[in-house]
Amino acid sequence: METKGTEGVQAAAEQPAAVKPLPADAIAIIPVRNLTLFPGVVMPVTVGRQRSIAAAQHAVREQRQVGILMQRDGETAEPTAIDMHRIGTIANLVRYVTAPDGSHHIVCQGDERFEATEFLSGWPFMVARVRRIPEADAMTPDIEAHFLSLQRQTIEALELLPQVPGEMIVAVQSVKSAGTLADMATAYMDLKPEEKQEILETVDISVRMDKVSRLLAHRIEVLRLSQEIGRQTKAALDERQREVLLREQMAAIQRQLGEGEQGKAQEIADLETAIAKANMPKEVDEHARKELRRLERMPEASPEFGMVRTYLDWLIELPWNIPEEQPIDIAAARQILDEDHYGLDKIKRRIVEYLAVRKLAPEGKAPILCFVGPPGVGKTSLGQSIARAMGRKFVRVSLGGVHDESEIRGHRRTYIGALPGNIIQAIRKAGTRNCVMMLDEIDKLGAGIQGDPRAAMLEVLDPEQNGTFRDNYLAVPFDLSRVVFITTANVLDQIPGPLRDRMEVIQLSGYTAEEKFNIAKRYLVARQLKANGLKPEQVEIDDEALREIIGHYTHEAGVRNLEREIGKALRHAAVRIAEGESGPIRVTLDELGNILGPERFENEVAMRTSVPGVATGLAWTPVGGDILFIEANRVAGNGKLILTGQLGDVMKESAQAALSIVKNRATSLGIDESIFAKSDIHIHVPAGAIPKDGPSAGVAMFMALTSLFTDRPVRSDTAMTGEISLRGLVLPVGGIKEKLAAAARAGLKRVLLPARNKKDTEELGEETRRALELVFLEQVDDAIAAALDPAGSFERKTATV
Repeated sequence: METKGTEGVQAAAEQPAAVKPLPADAIAIIPVRNLTLFPGVVMPVTVGRQRSIAAAQHAVREQRQVGILMQRDGETAEPTAIDMHRIGTIANLVRYVTAPDGSHHIVCQGDERFEATEFLSGWPFMVARVRRIPEADAMTPDIEAHFLSLQRQTIEALELLPQVPGEMIVAVQSVKSAGTLADMATAYMDLKPEEKQEILETVDISVRMDKVSRLLAHRIEVLRLSQEIGRQTKAALDERQREVLLREQMAAIQRQLGEGEQGKAQEIADLETAIAKANMPKEVDEHARKELRRLERMPEASPEFGMVRTYLDWLIELPWNIPEEQPIDIAAARQILDEDHYGLDKIKRRIVEYLAVRKLAPEGKAPILCFVGPPGVGKTSLGQSIARAMGRKFVRVSLGGVHDESEIRGHRRTYIGALPGNIIQAIRKAGTRNCVMMLDEIDKLGAGIQGDPRAAMLEVLDPEQNGTFRDNYLAVPFDLSRVVFITTANVLDQIPGPLRDRMEVIQLSGYTAEEKFNIAKRYLVARQLKANGLKPEQVEIDDEALREIIGHYTHEAGVRNLEREIGKALRHAAVRIAEGESGPIRVTLDELGNILGPERFENEVAMRTSVPGVATGLAWTPVGGDILFIEANRVAGNGKLILTGQLGDVMKESAQAALSIVKNRATSLGIDESIFAKSDIHIHVPAGAIPKDGPSAGVAMFMALTSLFTDRPVRSDTAMTGEISLRGLVLPVGGIKEKLAAAARAGLKRVLLPARNKKDTEELGEETRRALELVFLEQVDDAIAAALDPAGSFERKTATV
């Protein structure tokens, strides 16, 4: 290692040598400030004190080693024994250099640790008796593991440092001793002198390596953060400097071509003409011209120049004029709705009424429609059909997962990269103020730390307020009163009350199997033929195959999965045609298993209700109706009621109420009352991974318990729904349409309903009416008469449920 200064080395022989010999176990000590030398490390040291110079010259003259020992306080000018640490490093003096300015420098190479046991007097420099501390080199499995980990950490830390010589990393990789590696890593790290001294004084290798590893881990994290901050700062500065340089170069080129001021003047003139043609309202026009004058005074190199130019482009491109509206043809609207959608007669009728009102009162404030229903039932396509019937452009704004109010109202222009909100962006995309805008998944809006977008939607969807809607980016009012807003949702309860109050809700229930079959025949097959590059004359799917897909390969309220399965069957045919097989290819029922695999859904109603204690209930879910099974069993016990199946509090209370009613009617049902005290009753609702709640399973739980204690099974073709009271009354519940559709899909024949829900069945489709026999209940006794098999008709087929 080289040191700064001249190459002239003062010969030790030139110095006076009237120094008595040192004891054999003593060495000259050179006190150092804020510096720790480690064994195996080469380090330059500047020597300034006369005692230290004398010690260094004596060591050179006598060719002896010296002790490098750090003093406790770096401010002490002439340290004594009490001012010194006790652990230091014995070093060889590799070089002694005297600079032209008279300063003295030595290059030390650490040899091994020592402990100063006694400081001696009588010499012109500090002398101490020392005990050498040898390094233990035993490489146990634990130390070897620490060694490899520390080696990786040291190399990582060195690679994070700027301008590290490659030889240093090679030196670390070539170290074989655990103690040497720990010392070398500590010496290379930028640590406080006290921390380095603590490592030097740690003799146990395992403990020393743990300390060094912790210090290295902290240092690596600091270096990473520092490097990342530096990289980000440099990137920001480089980008800004690049932009300024390019703008200066552009301005210079334009000046050379004589186009500098002329180009900007032409741009301003073009903007002024565009503003005049935009036919903005007076307030907006004045604001735009004010911004244009600001732009004219700005240098093109200014960062704000681009921001103002972008803002003016937004104002110019927005459709401020009201285009002439085409008259609405009601007959054509009916035809469009029938072409695009099968069934949905009530929905179509309401849409035709809506269009008729718009036709007769185009300036009136029409209601905002909200289509609510499970996924895949045609909510979005209904909006597209309305746009076609009205002859207007259709735009869709997805609100799912929006948690920032600025997504609706826009960002203020003070922010870098600010843009208008989704509403104004959709208007610009449509290019007209009287478009049909579908706000999809409005029930998925949620509040966040950036505000509540649901509150912003209150102004958008209020016909009394949206005529002066103010986007934060535009900062001028924009009239939304001519926009036809249509919203969609899966769950009505998740829409806040004030927002729900601004909309007319139209419920879309799930499709029956026959409706799905007709939808597949009319729309889905044709759409998938086109999507897969096939022609109708090349591939045909049999009706039986379609019905099999509907019944045993899909289980949904809508038709999305049905379309996917049809697409899968057609892709199988597409492969055969692409391989050269001549058409037409028929996808038959026999081939369906090879194409789509085994059936995914089975009709298990009869199997599950073939023993006493099992009843079929009906449930409502966000994706439509479904059937569920209530299973009851009893074992010897002391009258406990056990409820499983991840039931909510309301459903647990329904089970308790059902058991109380059964106990109350035990005599009339022919049940021995003593059996309740001697039995534990277990009610389970399968599909335990799915949370369940609500009161509508009360009738089904009562029937499961009644079936269990009377040993009479519930009819396998019957499902039921309804809340119960302790008096045995059957109370109304919600979701009747969806539940009845689920019962029909499951192949059930009879459904028991609360009598007060009879009004909800008046709008059922003809197919559902034909498929189901509806039995209306006033009390639970009506359910017993309608659902339980007659006594003695049960033949036990299995011993367990």
